[in-house]
Amino acid sequence: MTAFLGPAIVTGTDTGVGKTIVTAAVAAAATSSGLRVAVVKPCQTGVASGDEPDADVVARLAAPASSVTLASYPDPLAPLTAARVAKLPAIDLGVVVDVVAGLVEQHDLVLVEGAGGVLVQLGAGGWTIADLAISLGAQAILVARPDLGTLNHTELTRRVLVAGGVEPLLVLGSWPASPDLVHRTNLRDLPALSGVLPTGAGSLPAEVFRTSARSWLSAELHGDWRADSLMALAL
Repeated sequence: MTAFLGPAIVTGTDTGVGKTIVTAAVAAAATSSGLRVAVVKPCQTGVASGDEPDADVVARLAAPASSVTLASYPDPLAPLTAARVAKLPAIDLGVVVDVVAGLVEQHDLVLVEGAGGVLVQLGAGGWTIADLAISLGAQAILVARPDLGTLNHTELTRRVLVAGGVEPLLVLGSWPASPDLVHRTNLRDLPALSGVLPTGAGSLPAEVFRTSARSWLSAELHGDWRADSLMALAL
């Protein structure tokens, strides 16, 4: 498979699995390869908490050519629910498609980070990141945990994407420095991996993050990581 270009969605098996840091890693790796990268967050929730928004995290760690959030809501809820609770307009799928299409004309790679899992309702009419991937004809990056329970969550998410004609690349969002038995067995039972980020990667200084990103990702994701050494741990 050749390296991702054009639009690509980043989704996950759940919330908190590392989508934002994986998005930043792919953006950093592609940028270091000389590509113009745009990052789009269609919906950001929980902005009232004062936490750094996802698009800002990516911009700080990866320094892509551009980074944009299209809609923001105060409460840490699924985006469509957060819009309803805040009595704010939910974003239309067509708006997101148009924005991404415009960015594709000016960039080599456009990464679109979803919220939560693949079937979380992001905007008006209940559209999901899976719907967006199909509408854009986008490639997909699926971020998963390495822990107990990931086999079922990963396969369910993968099947949703494949049913829509989207075959995702799988990246583990956090790999422990001292893997337990479950981590080592999951290496063999999960689909083939296209990248593994170490636990705590998002806490690295930006300069270190950018120079390290390629070592965490496969060639399809603009890196030089190979699964051989990690798979030596598999049971």
